[in-house]
Amino acid sequence: MNYETISFSHIEKGIGHLRLCRTHCYNAINHQMMAEIEDFWRERLYDLDTVVIILSSECEKGFCAGLDLKETAEMSPKMNVAEFYRFQARLARLNLAMRRAPQPIICAVHGAAAGQGFSFTLASDIRVITSDARFSAAYINIGLGGADMSCSYFLPRMIGAGRAYEFMYTGGFMSADEALALGLVSKIVERDKLIDTALEYARIMMTKNHMGLRLTKEAINMNLDAGGLEAALNIEDRNQTLLAMGSFMKK
Repeated sequence: MNYETISFSHIEKGIGHLRLCRTHCYNAINHQMMAEIEDFWRERLYDLDTVVIILSSECEKGFCAGLDLKETAEMSPKMNVAEFYRFQARLARLNLAMRRAPQPIICAVHGAAAGQGFSFTLASDIRVITSDARFSAAYINIGLGGADMSCSYFLPRMIGAGRAYEFMYTGGFMSADEALALGLVSKIVERDKLIDTALEYARIMMTKNHMGLRLTKEAINMNLDAGGLEAALNIEDRNQTLLAMGSFMKK
């Protein structure tokens, strides 16, 4: 697919850079952008040349405003229930696709990340932000429920249920300082250092066992929902044995 709303290139060998490019509307996600992002993550499932991905915005104002409400307002009255459900499911599963992608994702955020933009941040593995970054579970603000786009899954696990419920019920913004204090993000940096800082993390990862990175992400995904310690250990033991067989032991 020839992308128009996103762009992708390799900064260095193994390090991919995905950029959101609907800059005229704060990267608001329309049907075309949804389809292009969907295609992008599908391609990454079998992409052995890309080990780590940096996700950022080309929009000077900020990261992503969430759903394109203008297009949605025009299209929703023309949809029946099944059609709207299909749209909702496709949009929400972009976040699942990010977790299914074998590459660790470093999200570099400046300005506002609201609604699905916030969920893209949550579905990433490492978050680096600027001091003007702010986050909103804005779903509740547009007349819908506050549990949407994987937010009710990720946010309580990342910052604890109490504060997560606050943001999801009110739709209020979380500041950069709050995000750091709550452990949601790794670093706050100056705007001109944002991509360089993300690249520092990516370069460190590139020095590691590439299959080890893939299996680590897989283990994290599985163990977020593990039934207990034994299930978590089984995944870890399997991964470490596979890696040891490939690296240290006789074939």
